Amino acid sequence: HDRLIKPKEFHEGVKVLLYNSRLRFFPKNFKSRWKRPYVVKHVSPYGALNVQNMEGTKSFKVNRHKLKPYLAGGFDWQSSSIIIS
Repeated sequence: HDRLIKPKEFHEGVKVLLYNSRLRFFPKNFKSRWKRPYVVKHVSPYGALNVQNMEGTKSFKVNRHKLKPYLAGGFDWQSSSIIIS
């Protein structure tokens, strides 16, 4: 199991999603909240990253555990159709 888990590697210029870690008062209604894509501006050692929004107006430092890679590609419905006869 552990050998199948790939480590998260972030490089400058990569798009990432930021986890919204607000305190929730009703845990039964828990939903995973990932905020819009950000761009990695600088990667420092020991897991701290400087990220900025897509417009480039706001930049802040965040822990790498609150980020996940942003997969921008959509699903191509035309090439994945299956005909059952």
